[in-house]
Amino acid sequence: MNAKIFGLALFALTLGTVVFYPYTKGNTAISTGPAPVRQPLLTQAIGAPMVEVVFVLDTTGSMEGLIQAAKDKIWSIATTMASAQPAPRIRMGLVGYRDRGDQYVTRTVDLSEDLDSVYAALMDFQAGGGGDTPESVNQALHEAIHGISWSQGRNAYKVVFLVGDAPPHMDYQDDVPYPQSLADARQAGIVVNTIQCGQMGETVEPWQHIAQLGQGRFFQVEQAGGAVAIATPFDRELAELSAALDATRLYYGSGEEQAMMRMKVAATDKMHAAASDESRARRAAFNASAAGEANLLGSKELVDDVASGRVDLDAIEEEALPAPLQPMAPEARKELIAESARKREALRRQIGDLSQERDEYVAKKLAEAGGTEHSLDQKIYEAVKEQAEAVGLAYAEGPKH
Repeated sequence: MNAKIFGLALFALTLGTVVFYPYTKGNTAISTGPAPVRQPLLTQAIGAPMVEVVFVLDTTGSMEGLIQAAKDKIWSIATTMASAQPAPRIRMGLVGYRDRGDQYVTRTVDLSEDLDSVYAALMDFQAGGGGDTPESVNQALHEAIHGISWSQGRNAYKVVFLVGDAPPHMDYQDDVPYPQSLADARQAGIVVNTIQCGQMGETVEPWQHIAQLGQGRFFQVEQAGGAVAIATPFDRELAELSAALDATRLYYGSGEEQAMMRMKVAATDKMHAAASDESRARRAAFNASAAGEANLLGSKELVDDVASGRVDLDAIEEEALPAPLQPMAPEARKELIAESARKREALRRQIGDLSQERDEYVAKKLAEAGGTEHSLDQKIYEAVKEQAEAVGLAYAEGPKH
Protein backbone atom coordinates (compact mmCIF):
# COMPACT_ATOMS: atom_id res chain seq x y z
CA MET A 1 0.00 0.00 0.00
CA ASN A 2 1.15 3.51 -0.73
CA ALA A 3 2.66 4.81 2.53
CA LYS A 4 1.81 8.39 1.62
CA ILE A 5 -1.90 7.54 1.28
CA PHE A 6 -1.79 5.73 4.61
CA GLY A 7 -0.15 8.68 6.35
CA LEU A 8 -2.62 11.16 4.88
CA ALA A 9 -5.54 9.00 5.93
CA LEU A 10 -4.42 8.80 9.54
CA PHE A 11 -3.58 12.51 9.61
CA ALA A 12 -6.98 13.49 8.26
CA LEU A 13 -8.74 11.46 10.95
CA THR A 14 -7.12 13.55 13.65
CA LEU A 15 -8.14 16.90 12.19
CA GLY A 16 -10.79 19.03 13.83
CA THR A 17 -10.82 21.05 17.00
CA VAL A 18 -13.81 20.29 19.18
CA VAL A 19 -13.89 22.05 22.53
CA PHE A 20 -14.47 19.33 25.15
CA TYR A 21 -16.98 19.85 27.92
CA PRO A 22 -19.53 17.05 27.35
CA TYR A 23 -19.18 15.43 30.75
CA THR A 24 -19.00 18.59 32.87
CA LYS A 25 -21.61 20.72 34.53
CA GLY A 26 -21.39 23.72 36.79
CA ASN A 27 -23.72 23.90 39.81
CA THR A 28 -23.95 27.64 40.39
CA ALA A 29 -26.55 30.36 40.60
CA ILE A 30 -25.67 31.28 37.01
CA SER A 31 -25.08 28.42 34.60
CA THR A 32 -21.44 28.15 33.53
CA GLY A 33 -21.89 25.57 30.80
CA PRO A 34 -24.06 22.82 29.35
CA ALA A 35 -25.38 19.95 31.42
CA PRO A 36 -23.22 16.83 31.30
CA VAL A 37 -23.79 14.01 28.88
CA ARG A 38 -24.90 11.27 31.25
CA GLN A 39 -23.49 7.84 30.67
CA PRO A 40 -26.02 5.00 30.34
CA LEU A 41 -26.62 2.97 33.48
CA LEU A 42 -24.73 -0.29 33.22
CA THR A 43 -25.95 -3.69 34.35
CA GLN A 44 -22.85 -5.80 34.82
CA ALA A 45 -22.76 -9.33 33.47
CA ILE A 46 -21.47 -12.11 35.71
CA GLY A 47 -17.70 -12.45 35.31
CA ALA A 48 -17.14 -8.87 34.12
CA PRO A 49 -15.87 -6.96 37.18
CA MET A 50 -15.94 -3.17 37.18
CA VAL A 51 -14.04 -0.60 39.19
CA GLU A 52 -15.88 2.73 39.42
CA VAL A 53 -14.12 5.52 41.28
CA VAL A 54 -15.20 9.12 41.80
CA PHE A 55 -12.78 11.65 43.26
CA VAL A 56 -14.55 14.44 45.13
CA LEU A 57 -11.98 17.24 45.19
CA ASP A 58 -11.95 20.48 47.16
CA THR A 59 -10.87 22.99 44.50
CA THR A 60 -10.50 26.08 46.71
CA GLY A 61 -7.29 28.08 46.75
CA SER A 62 -5.50 26.08 49.44
CA MET A 63 -5.76 22.88 47.36
CA GLU A 64 -3.57 23.94 44.44
CA GLY A 65 -0.86 21.36 45.19
CA LEU A 66 -3.28 18.50 45.54
CA ILE A 67 -5.11 19.38 42.32
CA GLN A 68 -1.80 19.35 40.45
CA ALA A 69 -0.98 16.02 42.07
CA ALA A 70 -4.32 14.65 40.87
CA LYS A 71 -3.50 15.74 37.32
CA ASP A 72 -0.10 14.08 37.57
CA LYS A 73 -1.34 10.86 39.19
CA ILE A 74 -4.65 9.98 37.54
CA TRP A 75 -3.01 7.59 35.04
CA SER A 76 -0.92 5.79 37.63
CA ILE A 77 -4.03 5.44 39.82
CA ALA A 78 -5.92 4.00 36.84
CA THR A 79 -3.05 1.60 36.13
CA THR A 80 -2.97 0.53 39.77
CA MET A 81 -6.69 -0.20 39.72
CA ALA A 82 -6.35 -2.05 36.42
CA SER A 83 -3.70 -4.39 37.87
CA ALA A 84 -6.27 -6.57 39.67
CA GLN A 85 -7.03 -10.17 38.84
CA PRO A 86 -9.27 -10.71 37.02
CA ALA A 87 -8.63 -7.58 34.93
CA PRO A 88 -11.51 -5.14 35.56
CA ARG A 89 -13.06 -2.44 33.45
CA ILE A 90 -12.23 1.01 34.82
CA ARG A 91 -14.60 3.97 34.99
CA MET A 92 -13.65 7.28 36.59
CA GLY A 93 -15.52 10.45 37.48
CA LEU A 94 -14.92 13.71 39.31
CA VAL A 95 -16.77 16.18 41.50
CA GLY A 96 -14.96 19.46 42.12
CA TYR A 97 -16.42 21.59 44.90
CA ARG A 98 -15.99 24.97 46.56
CA ASP A 99 -18.62 26.90 48.50
CA ARG A 100 -21.60 29.17 48.04
CA GLY A 101 -20.48 32.58 46.90
CA ASP A 102 -17.52 31.15 44.97
CA GLN A 103 -17.40 30.83 41.17
CA TYR A 104 -19.23 27.51 41.48
CA VAL A 105 -20.40 25.13 44.18
CA THR A 106 -19.89 21.82 42.37
CA ARG A 107 -18.68 20.74 38.94
CA THR A 108 -19.30 17.14 37.97
CA VAL A 109 -17.58 14.89 35.46
CA ASP A 110 -19.65 11.73 35.07
CA LEU A 111 -18.24 8.20 35.27
CA SER A 112 -16.77 7.05 31.98
CA GLU A 113 -14.37 4.48 30.54
CA ASP A 114 -13.14 7.33 28.32
CA LEU A 115 -10.47 8.44 30.76
CA ASP A 116 -8.94 10.78 28.17
CA SER A 117 -12.08 12.88 28.32
CA VAL A 118 -12.19 12.72 32.13
CA TYR A 119 -8.56 13.84 32.18
CA ALA A 120 -9.26 16.67 29.73
CA ALA A 121 -11.94 17.95 32.12
CA LEU A 122 -9.63 17.55 35.13
CA MET A 123 -7.04 19.71 33.38
CA ASP A 124 -9.53 22.59 33.52
CA PHE A 125 -9.91 22.33 37.31
CA GLN A 126 -8.01 25.18 38.97
CA ALA A 127 -7.68 26.13 42.63
CA GLY A 128 -9.51 29.32 43.61
CA GLY A 129 -11.99 30.85 46.02
CA GLY A 130 -12.45 29.64 49.57
CA GLY A 131 -10.73 31.34 52.46
CA ASP A 132 -13.50 30.99 55.02
CA THR A 133 -12.72 27.38 56.11
CA PRO A 134 -16.01 25.40 55.86
CA GLU A 135 -16.88 24.29 52.32
CA SER A 136 -19.90 22.75 50.58
CA VAL A 137 -18.95 19.16 51.37
CA ASN A 138 -22.60 18.19 51.87
CA GLN A 139 -23.56 19.22 48.36
CA ALA A 140 -20.46 17.59 46.88
CA LEU A 141 -21.23 14.24 48.51
CA HIS A 142 -24.87 14.42 47.48
CA GLU A 143 -23.78 15.09 43.89
CA ALA A 144 -21.28 12.20 44.02
CA ILE A 145 -23.96 9.75 45.14
CA HIS A 146 -26.99 11.02 43.21
CA GLY A 147 -25.55 12.95 40.26
CA ILE A 148 -23.29 10.18 38.94
CA SER A 149 -24.28 7.28 36.67
CA TRP A 150 -23.22 4.41 38.92
CA SER A 151 -23.69 0.92 37.47
CA GLN A 152 -26.39 -1.35 38.82
CA GLY A 153 -24.54 -4.68 39.05
CA ARG A 154 -23.34 -6.50 42.14
CA ASN A 155 -19.84 -7.21 40.84
CA ALA A 156 -18.79 -3.57 40.63
CA TYR A 157 -16.48 -2.00 43.19
CA LYS A 158 -17.97 1.47 43.58
CA VAL A 159 -15.92 3.94 45.58
CA VAL A 160 -15.68 7.64 46.39
CA PHE A 161 -12.53 9.36 47.62
CA LEU A 162 -13.40 12.66 49.31
CA VAL A 163 -10.27 14.83 49.28
CA GLY A 164 -10.06 18.19 51.05
CA ASP A 165 -8.68 20.20 53.92
CA ALA A 166 -11.72 21.99 55.39
CA PRO A 167 -14.81 20.76 57.26
CA PRO A 168 -18.33 20.82 55.82
CA HIS A 169 -20.81 23.66 56.24
CA MET A 170 -23.51 22.23 58.51
CA ASP A 171 -25.49 25.49 58.78
CA TYR A 172 -27.09 25.63 55.31
CA GLN A 173 -30.79 25.00 55.86
CA ASP A 174 -31.47 23.67 52.35
CA ASP A 175 -28.51 21.24 52.27
CA VAL A 176 -28.77 17.46 52.40
CA PRO A 177 -26.62 16.59 55.45
CA TYR A 178 -23.85 14.14 54.70
CA PRO A 179 -25.26 11.36 56.97
CA GLN A 180 -28.26 11.11 54.63
CA SER A 181 -26.07 10.95 51.51
CA LEU A 182 -23.92 8.29 53.15
CA ALA A 183 -26.97 6.23 54.08
CA ASP A 184 -27.93 6.38 50.39
CA ALA A 185 -24.37 5.37 49.46
CA ARG A 186 -24.53 2.29 51.68
CA GLN A 187 -27.84 1.32 50.12
CA ALA A 188 -26.27 1.63 46.65
CA GLY A 189 -23.13 -0.31 47.61
CA ILE A 190 -20.85 2.73 47.30
CA VAL A 191 -17.87 2.94 49.68
CA VAL A 192 -16.76 6.43 50.76
CA ASN A 193 -13.16 7.07 51.86
CA THR A 194 -11.84 10.40 53.12
CA ILE A 195 -8.41 11.93 52.59
CA GLN A 196 -7.63 14.98 54.72
CA CYS A 197 -4.95 17.25 53.31
CA GLY A 198 -3.02 19.19 55.91
CA GLN A 199 -3.47 19.40 59.65
CA MET A 200 -6.61 21.51 60.19
CA GLY A 201 -7.95 20.25 63.52
CA GLU A 202 -11.63 20.90 62.88
CA THR A 203 -11.54 18.72 59.75
CA VAL A 204 -10.44 15.52 61.49
CA GLU A 205 -13.69 14.62 63.27
CA PRO A 206 -16.11 15.12 60.33
CA TRP A 207 -13.70 13.38 57.92
CA GLN A 208 -13.45 10.40 60.27
CA HIS A 209 -17.23 10.39 60.71
CA ILE A 210 -17.82 10.46 56.96
CA ALA A 211 -15.43 7.53 56.46
CA GLN A 212 -17.11 5.57 59.25
CA LEU A 213 -20.60 6.14 57.85
CA GLY A 214 -19.29 5.42 54.35
CA GLN A 215 -17.75 2.09 55.43
CA GLY A 216 -14.42 3.39 54.18
CA ARG A 217 -11.06 4.56 55.44
CA PHE A 218 -9.79 7.90 56.75
CA PHE A 219 -6.32 9.08 55.68
CA GLN A 220 -4.35 12.17 56.56
CA VAL A 221 -1.67 13.39 54.15
CA GLU A 222 0.39 16.53 53.73
CA GLN A 223 -1.29 19.58 52.18
CA ALA A 224 -0.09 18.81 48.65
CA GLY A 225 -1.08 15.14 48.96
CA GLY A 226 2.31 13.48 49.33
CA ALA A 227 2.04 11.59 46.02
CA VAL A 228 5.11 9.89 44.60
CA ALA A 229 6.52 11.71 41.55
CA ILE A 230 9.50 10.22 39.75
CA ALA A 231 10.65 11.22 36.28
CA THR A 232 12.42 8.48 34.35
CA PRO A 233 14.64 8.26 31.24
CA PHE A 234 11.85 6.29 29.55
CA ASP A 235 9.06 8.86 29.83
CA ARG A 236 9.64 10.84 26.62
CA GLU A 237 9.83 7.73 24.42
CA LEU A 238 6.73 6.23 26.06
CA ALA A 239 4.87 9.50 25.49
CA GLU A 240 5.83 9.44 21.82
CA LEU A 241 4.83 5.78 21.45
CA SER A 242 1.50 6.58 23.10
CA ALA A 243 0.83 9.33 20.56
CA ALA A 244 1.75 6.95 17.73
CA LEU A 245 -0.65 4.35 19.12
CA ASP A 246 -3.43 6.95 19.22
CA ALA A 247 -2.75 7.76 15.56
CA THR A 248 -3.74 4.23 14.51
CA ARG A 249 -7.39 4.84 15.43
CA LEU A 250 -9.99 5.12 12.65
CA TYR A 251 -13.64 5.76 13.46
CA TYR A 252 -16.71 4.89 11.42
CA GLY A 253 -20.49 4.93 11.80
CA SER A 254 -23.24 7.49 11.58
CA GLY A 255 -22.49 11.20 11.56
CA GLU A 256 -23.46 11.41 15.23
CA GLU A 257 -21.25 8.45 16.18
CA GLN A 258 -18.25 9.87 14.38
CA ALA A 259 -18.86 13.31 15.93
CA MET A 260 -18.74 11.73 19.41
CA MET A 261 -15.43 10.08 18.60
CA ARG A 262 -14.02 13.35 17.23
CA MET A 263 -14.72 14.79 20.67
CA LYS A 264 -12.73 11.92 22.19
CA VAL A 265 -9.85 12.57 19.77
CA ALA A 266 -9.96 16.26 20.70
CA ALA A 267 -9.64 15.32 24.38
CA THR A 268 -6.65 13.12 23.54
CA ASP A 269 -5.04 15.94 21.58
CA LYS A 270 -5.58 18.29 24.51
CA MET A 271 -3.85 15.84 26.81
CA HIS A 272 -0.85 15.40 24.50
CA ALA A 273 -0.49 19.18 24.16
CA ALA A 274 -0.57 20.03 27.85
CA ALA A 275 0.31 16.98 29.98
CA SER A 276 3.83 16.17 31.14
CA ASP A 277 5.88 13.39 29.58
CA GLU A 278 5.63 11.53 32.90
CA SER A 279 1.83 11.61 32.84
CA ARG A 280 1.70 10.59 29.18
CA ALA A 281 4.07 7.70 29.92
CA ARG A 282 1.73 6.42 32.63
CA ARG A 283 -1.17 6.73 30.21
CA ALA A 284 0.77 4.68 27.66
CA ALA A 285 1.13 1.83 30.15
CA PHE A 286 -2.57 1.98 31.00
CA ASN A 287 -3.70 2.05 27.36
CA ALA A 288 -1.51 -0.96 26.52
CA SER A 289 -3.19 -3.02 29.26
CA ALA A 290 -6.38 -5.05 28.85
CA ALA A 291 -8.28 -2.63 31.10
CA GLY A 292 -7.07 0.37 29.08
CA GLU A 293 -8.40 -0.83 25.73
CA ALA A 294 -11.76 0.90 26.20
CA ASN A 295 -10.05 4.22 26.82
CA LEU A 296 -7.72 3.80 23.87
CA LEU A 297 -10.33 2.76 21.32
CA GLY A 298 -13.67 4.20 22.37
CA SER A 299 -16.51 2.89 20.21
CA LYS A 300 -16.90 2.20 16.48
CA GLU A 301 -13.16 1.88 15.99
CA LEU A 302 -12.67 0.41 12.54
CA VAL A 303 -9.24 -1.22 12.84
CA ASP A 304 -10.14 -3.27 15.92
CA ASP A 305 -13.64 -4.14 14.72
CA VAL A 306 -12.37 -5.41 11.35
CA ALA A 307 -9.23 -7.15 12.68
CA SER A 308 -11.27 -8.98 15.33
CA GLY A 309 -13.81 -10.17 12.77
CA ARG A 310 -16.71 -8.40 14.44
CA VAL A 311 -17.31 -6.28 11.35
CA ASP A 312 -17.06 -7.03 7.63
CA LEU A 313 -15.40 -4.02 6.00
CA ASP A 314 -17.18 -4.67 2.69
CA ALA A 315 -20.56 -4.55 4.45
CA ILE A 316 -20.11 -0.98 5.75
CA GLU A 317 -21.90 1.67 3.72
CA GLU A 318 -19.46 4.08 2.10
CA GLU A 319 -20.91 7.12 3.86
CA ALA A 320 -20.33 5.41 7.23
CA LEU A 321 -16.61 4.94 6.57
CA PRO A 322 -14.00 7.44 7.78
CA ALA A 323 -13.87 10.25 5.23
CA PRO A 324 -10.31 9.50 4.00
CA LEU A 325 -11.28 5.89 3.23
CA GLN A 326 -14.36 6.72 1.17
CA PRO A 327 -12.56 7.52 -2.13
CA MET A 328 -10.25 4.50 -1.81
CA ALA A 329 -10.64 1.26 -3.71
CA PRO A 330 -11.84 -1.68 -1.55
CA GLU A 331 -8.44 -3.41 -1.60
CA ALA A 332 -6.64 -0.21 -0.59
CA ARG A 333 -9.02 0.16 2.36
CA LYS A 334 -8.29 -3.40 3.48
CA GLU A 335 -4.56 -2.88 3.24
CA LEU A 336 -4.76 0.34 5.25
CA ILE A 337 -6.73 -1.45 7.98
CA ALA A 338 -4.33 -4.39 8.01
CA GLU A 339 -1.28 -2.11 8.17
CA SER A 340 -2.85 -0.14 11.02
CA ALA A 341 -3.53 -3.35 12.95
CA ARG A 342 0.08 -4.54 12.49
CA LYS A 343 1.45 -1.18 13.56
CA ARG A 344 -0.83 -1.08 16.61
CA GLU A 345 0.27 -4.50 17.79
CA ALA A 346 3.94 -3.60 17.39
CA LEU A 347 3.45 -0.37 19.34
CA ARG A 348 1.66 -2.21 22.15
CA ARG A 349 4.58 -4.61 22.48
CA GLN A 350 7.06 -1.73 22.53
CA ILE A 351 5.06 0.10 25.18
CA GLY A 352 4.75 -3.05 27.29
CA ASP A 353 8.49 -3.75 27.19
CA LEU A 354 9.48 -0.15 27.87
CA SER A 355 6.90 0.20 30.67
CA GLN A 356 8.43 -2.81 32.38
CA GLU A 357 11.85 -1.15 32.22
CA ARG A 358 10.29 2.01 33.61
CA ASP A 359 8.68 0.09 36.50
CA GLU A 360 12.03 -1.48 37.39
CA TYR A 361 13.73 1.92 37.34
CA VAL A 362 11.04 3.44 39.59
CA ALA A 363 11.17 0.48 42.01
CA LYS A 364 14.92 0.92 42.38
CA LYS A 365 14.60 4.66 43.03
CA LEU A 366 11.85 4.11 45.59
CA ALA A 367 13.92 1.49 47.40
CA GLU A 368 16.83 3.92 47.56
CA ALA A 369 14.47 6.57 49.00
CA GLY A 370 13.11 4.28 51.70
CA GLY A 371 9.80 3.22 50.17
CA THR A 372 6.33 4.79 49.91
CA GLU A 373 4.67 3.71 53.15
CA HIS A 374 3.15 7.14 53.90
CA SER A 375 2.43 8.27 50.34
CA LEU A 376 -0.98 9.05 48.91
CA ASP A 377 -0.38 6.32 46.33
CA GLN A 378 0.12 3.64 48.98
CA LYS A 379 -2.89 4.69 51.03
CA ILE A 380 -5.24 4.67 48.03
CA TYR A 381 -3.85 1.28 47.00
CA GLU A 382 -4.40 -0.23 50.45
CA ALA A 383 -8.01 0.97 50.53
CA VAL A 384 -8.72 -0.36 47.05
CA LYS A 385 -7.05 -3.70 47.76
CA GLU A 386 -9.10 -4.26 50.91
CA GLN A 387 -12.45 -3.00 49.61
CA ALA A 388 -12.39 -4.48 46.10
CA GLU A 389 -11.94 -7.97 47.51
CA ALA A 390 -15.69 -7.99 48.19
CA VAL A 391 -16.38 -8.16 44.43
CA GLY A 392 -13.69 -10.76 43.75
CA LEU A 393 -10.81 -8.47 42.71
CA ALA A 394 -7.35 -9.36 44.00
CA TYR A 395 -4.44 -6.90 44.08
CA ALA A 396 -0.91 -8.14 44.75
CA GLU A 397 1.59 -5.89 42.96
CA GLY A 398 1.37 -2.68 44.98
CA PRO A 399 0.70 0.80 43.59
CA LYS A 400 1.94 1.85 40.16
CA HIS A 401 3.94 5.08 39.97
